[in-house]
Amino acid sequence: MDFLSRLARGISPYTAGEQLNDKRYVKLNTNENPYPPSPAAERVLREFDASRLRLYPAPNADGLREAIAHAEGVAAENVFCGNGSDEVLALCFPAFFDGDGDGACFADVTYSFYEVFARFFGIPFATVPLRDRFYLDLSAMRSAKCRGYFIANPNAPTGVGIPLRETEAFVASVPDKIVVMDEAYMDFFGQSCVPLVKKYPNLLVVKTFSKSYSLAGMRCGYAIGDRDLIAGLFRMKDCFNSYPVDALCQAVCAAAIGDAEYHERAVALVEEERERLRGELLALGFTVPESKANFLFASHPERGGGEIYARLKEEGVLVRHWEKDFLRDFCRITVGTPEQDDVLIEKLKKILS
Repeated sequence: MDFLSRLARGISPYTAGEQLNDKRYVKLNTNENPYPPSPAAERVLREFDASRLRLYPAPNADGLREAIAHAEGVAAENVFCGNGSDEVLALCFPAFFDGDGDGACFADVTYSFYEVFARFFGIPFATVPLRDRFYLDLSAMRSAKCRGYFIANPNAPTGVGIPLRETEAFVASVPDKIVVMDEAYMDFFGQSCVPLVKKYPNLLVVKTFSKSYSLAGMRCGYAIGDRDLIAGLFRMKDCFNSYPVDALCQAVCAAAIGDAEYHERAVALVEEERERLRGELLALGFTVPESKANFLFASHPERGGGEIYARLKEEGVLVRHWEKDFLRDFCRITVGTPEQDDVLIEKLKKILS
């Protein structure tokens, strides 16, 4: 007897990047930061009082919310924390959309979890094609019949960023629709919409500690927006999991976001290496749109993305590849350390020869 629901039988789950341990790899496939977390975060981790683990953590992560609010220039009431930005994004669907309404709108080539979440929660959705292959068509999105939008900026997997003046104009033009701005990679671009949340009550900005803060293993993300939007997320959280952010995670992330000097240096290192690596790939004949994230989206006119991915894997280098129409010619390559990227380039030269 099949005990699964129709939803469980029919849904196509999100596929995470490979986490392999059959041999030692140069791992450039999941957009992890190649540099360690802040020394302040490491110190909190070492000194954490393990006896606190017998108690439940603060259910609303109040101390962490205060630290985020201070760093982002907002009030704590404008901050919501979750178990990774994925959980925050997931909660947005039932919080702001109805199954019998106009639903959500997002790009046809973007973070693939949006579609998975929409199907999981039974929310209708519309997709808008990227224009000129890489750029998000905000005009087309504005014309779509929907209740609100999910916009990854910079976009994944292309890495293309939308300037702040354009995102503000878009948010201002749809005052009756919610705009969820997914800024997982924004620290590598520097044009965040967070300052606009005080001006536009329909704007919710979602961020993460996984990328620029080098804390992917902690699983913590947050949202910033009008207090009514934040209250909606709390209502959904408390219908699902009252304690999504553990005590250790709250303490470590609060320390990390408080160390602005280290964060800025780490981001600058990634940005500098991103430009060098893009130049190396262009010199090898790759097409690489200008990225504002910590990864590059690359295709080669003579070799398919699947072939490059498979050959690199054989050579001990992991990159990301999808067997989908628009994506199959490309590989998404995380920006590593200069030493890691030199190995990548050496292997690519071998493959292309």
